[in-house]
Amino acid sequence: MAKKSFTLMVIPDHDAPVKRYTIQRSFLMQVGMGLMLVVGLGAGASIHYFQVAADASENRILRDENLTLRSQLKSVRERIEHIGSTLDRVERFDQKLRAMTLLSDPQRNLAMGPTEPEARVPTTDTQFTQLTTTETPKLLMGRLDKLSAEATRQEQSLQELQAYFQDQKSLLASTPSVWPARGWVTSDFGQRVDPYTADRVMHSGLDIAAPHGKEVYSPSDGTVVFAGLEGGYGNVIVVDHGYGIKTRYGHLAKMLVKAGDRVKRGALIAAVGNTGRSTGPHLHYEVRVNGIPQNPRKFILEE
Repeated sequence: MAKKSFTLMVIPDHDAPVKRYTIQRSFLMQVGMGLMLVVGLGAGASIHYFQVAADASENRILRDENLTLRSQLKSVRERIEHIGSTLDRVERFDQKLRAMTLLSDPQRNLAMGPTEPEARVPTTDTQFTQLTTTETPKLLMGRLDKLSAEATRQEQSLQELQAYFQDQKSLLASTPSVWPARGWVTSDFGQRVDPYTADRVMHSGLDIAAPHGKEVYSPSDGTVVFAGLEGGYGNVIVVDHGYGIKTRYGHLAKMLVKAGDRVKRGALIAAVGNTGRSTGPHLHYEVRVNGIPQNPRKFILEE
């Protein structure tokens, strides 16, 4: 089979002879394939270059993001350490308060008074502040969850302490801790000789002698539950201070409050008199706890 070929004719200007060039078809095919190969290699190199450039750009972005995340992670660790240390101090302060107030907390295994070492919840120092540089986000989130749970427990505990101290404040305000009138005690709490019958009887309060019309003050906050006549006590006022505590004021000349009135410590409520079964102007003053007469001197803080 004859080889196919192409003839290339070059016709110059003027009178120069025509030049003929014979080119084999196989040679043209080889040249064409070579050009295609060169173009393919160039295109592949270009694509690879752009891919490498894109990867390099993406790597730079990822590297920058990684540095930013490392910085943020370090900041989070430092905040966790700070919060953990703070919670640990709050935990110790909480236990001291509970020991002083004799509060118990079964959930936290706190007993009445000082707690045993083994009963104490592990402190946040060991739980939260021993962080490592290789800590994974999952472990970090776990520590954050523990911090959140501990903060919730502390909040509940402090709310309980707040309620306790608020109750103690209310109890203190309700305790009849001052003298209801100024004078001198002519008959103390306890057994005495009745001035009318000469028999030994129980005297359930204090008799405070004072001039007729002398002011009578409420010794603590409370609500007037009775104001009127009551047998041998004459004009009587009864004030309920809450917590089972009630005070009674007898032989009054004048009553300046009525049932249902709210009174504060130091509020003027009556005047010393001589009503009822009395031998002279004085105030009969009683303190009853759950209906049982108590020595009023136990509550009075003044001299």
